[in-house]
Amino acid sequence: MKKLIVLLIVIIMAIYAGSPYYSAYHLKNAYDDKNGAAIAAAIDYEQVRPSIQNQLTDQFSTTISQYPLVMELGGEALTQAANSFIMEAVDGAVTPQNIERVINTQGQANTATKELAAAWAIASNQVNLKDFIQNLIVQRGDIDSVVESQVQEIMKKQAAELEQRAAQGTDSDKPKLSYCGINCFNISGQVKGYPLTIEMQRDGLIGWKIVNIVLP
Repeated sequence: MKKLIVLLIVIIMAIYAGSPYYSAYHLKNAYDDKNGAAIAAAIDYEQVRPSIQNQLTDQFSTTISQYPLVMELGGEALTQAANSFIMEAVDGAVTPQNIERVINTQGQANTATKELAAAWAIASNQVNLKDFIQNLIVQRGDIDSVVESQVQEIMKKQAAELEQRAAQGTDSDKPKLSYCGINCFNISGQVKGYPLTIEMQRDGLIGWKIVNIVLP
């Protein structure tokens, strides 16, 4: 009887410790099978959305600080316009419906995804700020008009890159899996050529939810 109890304890501990690996395996299979619904259901949107928004607004703050002339011309209005676009882009792209659509099509660009890609480009210093300054001067400080025109150009470029990545980008065959705490687990790898880290959090005894996606 004592041996049976010890065996049961060992089995329970093995299931408890191995559960994130099974979840990661399930997610990888869902991605390979283009099962967007399974991946969309594994995301905690209330944690993922603000995390991505904070990453992008923080990146933009760092980026814009490198261009004092842009800050002088654009001021607080520019920061507000960019951050507003970032927040709205994340809200539009990080939804169950859009995640499912993106996985099902393996990265085919849609409007919400293009806007998120443009937000990432703006935040990550992928924008031609020389053109931005010139447009800002020509339009005499009309921040909203300049941002809108720049966003449209960025979306075109990012859409082309997304389509190229979807067609030619490579995925990690064996993502790196590791605990980051008792209730924290990371999956790191490459998706269509982009390095990504997915952070999962324990949900119950053996369940796991995606609570963070670290952008490149």
